[in-house]
Amino acid sequence: MNVKEISECPTMTMVPNSPTFIEGVINLRGNVIPVINLKKKFHLIDTQIKETSKIIISSLEDNRVGFIVDDASQVLTLMQSDIQSRPELLGVINEKYINGIAKVEEKLIILIDLLETLTADEIKSIKDTKVG
Repeated sequence: MNVKEISECPTMTMVPNSPTFIEGVINLRGNVIPVINLKKKFHLIDTQIKETSKIIISSLEDNRVGFIVDDASQVLTLMQSDIQSRPELLGVINEKYINGIAKVEEKLIILIDLLETLTADEIKSIKDTKVG
């Protein structure tokens, strides 16, 4: 996945008639970016956005899209040799979402391909999301 940056979670503008998993849109340096709440998309119980939540800004073809996460601190550039294959313990998670696991300093980081969590119809809905 091509992560561009991590942003604080500003106030979002709701978009009428958008899918429920689209939390709204933000204005990031003059660019209108749709923001996805993956907790809503996966029907998790706690879908609240916390004060400490961040938005991961990623490329979606020629557009940008944001994904709300509970926390993120930095964008890392990893070499392929830094990435280990997905362990079998993660078998309960749809494996197409997991690119692997990386060890950075003493932390293990699960590498999730956020764009793989979206269907073709959802991607079209995101691209069609406009304010007003």
